[in-house]
Amino acid sequence: MRTRWDSAPKGRGTRQTEHGGTSFVTRRVVLGAAQTAAVVLLVFALTEALPGDAAVALAGDQPDPARVAAIREAMDLDRPAYERLTDWATGLLHGDFGTSLTSGRPVTRYIADGFGPTLTLAALTLALLVPLGFGLGVLAARQEGGLADRLISSVTLAVYAVPEFALGVLLVTVLALKLAWLPPTAVGHGSDLLAHPAVLVLPVLVLLSRPVCSLSRLVRAGMVDALASPYVAHARRCGVPGARVRYAHALPNALAPAAQQLARTVDWLLCGVIVVEALFVIPGLGTVLLNAVAERDVPVVQGLAVVFGVLTVLLNLGADLVAHRLTPRAGVAA
Repeated sequence: MRTRWDSAPKGRGTRQTEHGGTSFVTRRVVLGAAQTAAVVLLVFALTEALPGDAAVALAGDQPDPARVAAIREAMDLDRPAYERLTDWATGLLHGDFGTSLTSGRPVTRYIADGFGPTLTLAALTLALLVPLGFGLGVLAARQEGGLADRLISSVTLAVYAVPEFALGVLLVTVLALKLAWLPPTAVGHGSDLLAHPAVLVLPVLVLLSRPVCSLSRLVRAGMVDALASPYVAHARRCGVPGARVRYAHALPNALAPAAQQLARTVDWLLCGVIVVEALFVIPGLGTVLLNAVAERDVPVVQGLAVVFGVLTVLLNLGADLVAHRLTPRAGVAA
């Protein structure tokens, strides 16, 4: 007797799966475009709500109202907000982020100058994070409940509880000031940090501390759940070697959440390293943003905020697509 599954056309499940995957990608891309537009509107609205402006900052400590009015007119700050929003959004579509109100330089130059050091820190941190995070997670899962598992879990939890600023101050005090093994800051070394690798050690250690803890614990949890699953038990009964069970069957179970965690980490490394850059005086995007806020340089603040927002949208979009690809879905034929 033919069952309902036997009478189904061959390949129908595959076509439905492919169609579902395509529709998911389309929905996420459309949502990402809408989120990007929302980021632009939100950035403009928030910067408009900031107290004071560049005209007041440039007019001096005791600004004359006439001078402030002249500066505002020269900088087009007296135009209606909707006109400035339209011009700014149109410029963004053509890669024009505007001009700094305080220096007259294009905002893209600020972004380009600060992106190099920030990208260097992010790339080095990520290069160490992936092997360390996955390695510690796999080691803890292999010895669940054992000494290595308890030690890794305790140390990662303790390190994760320490804020980056406090850990950075501690490392600078011990390794730079007391022992004089490493330079405390990047002052005097310029923006080419790779030419002075010793300058990068302390910032990378601080940036690596919390992400490696969260990633290793996430990988451990995923592998422990997979190792306790029925299909892994069946693979072991069939004589599948232990290494193949761990790395071909259990580890992929942790890849989808790990990919999303890595995307959040990269987003944080590129957009949220202000504290670390300020502590170690690194001329990255965080330092540029702090200086722009202090000078009320609205176009620079807006440009950096848009860059950070778009990076967040793109990274999360990529993580969702990877997780969707890695996560097993019902109806997929073996």
